This record gives sequence, structure tokens and C-alpha cells, in this order.
Amino acid sequence: MDRIFLRGMAFSACHGVLSHERENPQRFVVDAELLLDLHEAGARDELAATANYAELYELVRAVVEGAPKRLIEALAEEIAARVLDVFPRVRAVRVTVHKPSAPIGGIYADVGVDIVRRRGR
Repeated sequence: MDRIFLRGMAFSACHGVLSHERENPQRFVVDAELLLDLHEAGARDELAATANYAELYELVRAVVEGAPKRLIEALAEEIAARVLDVFPRVRAVRVTVHKPSAPIGGIYADVGVDIVRRRGR
């Protein structure tokens, strides 16, 4: 399966369980990977035969900057569901949501969730 990906999309939003997380914007970073057949797009050299990267970015931005969620798991699920809904050529999507400023005591390099969702499941 071929892949289209956008990595490191950064947005400011108010997702979290704690009240201060829902009041003060934090940085969220999203990676999205679409699995689809790109043969036709490569052979025809036409945007209509693939998934538009700009549309993917705007979809992710709209979800992340949209209604606050308590869990980044819910954020990842909504992004994945919307990708499968909007891009009919996509057979599966992998979404990673990073929350670099998660309110965790201690030193850590990253916090996030990574999900894979397939069409028809």
C-alpha cells in the first residue's frame, strides 16, 4: 500500500481533562498517514486521483482547533473518522497526536497516542 503523510502539523487548542487545560491553549502536534493506491495518480499526474495534502491539513486543523475534547484519544478518533469520510480513496489512516506540554510531573520527551483505522471497520 502506498502512503501520503503530513508530519509535525502544530496547532494551539484547549484539549484536556484538567480545567486549566480547557481554558489555556496548549500546543498539539499531529502526524497523519494515509494508505491508498497511488498508481493512478502517478500515471495520470492528476490531483483528482489522489488525496489533496492541503485539504488533509485543513481537515486536521479544523478538528484540532474545533470543539475541546477531554482526551487526545478522542481527538485522534475524530481525525481518523473524518479522513475516511472525506477521502474515499483512502483505505486506512494512521493518526498520531502529540501533547508536548501534558501536565505530567517529571521529565519526558513526548506524550501522545497513535491509532490506525481502516475503512469498513
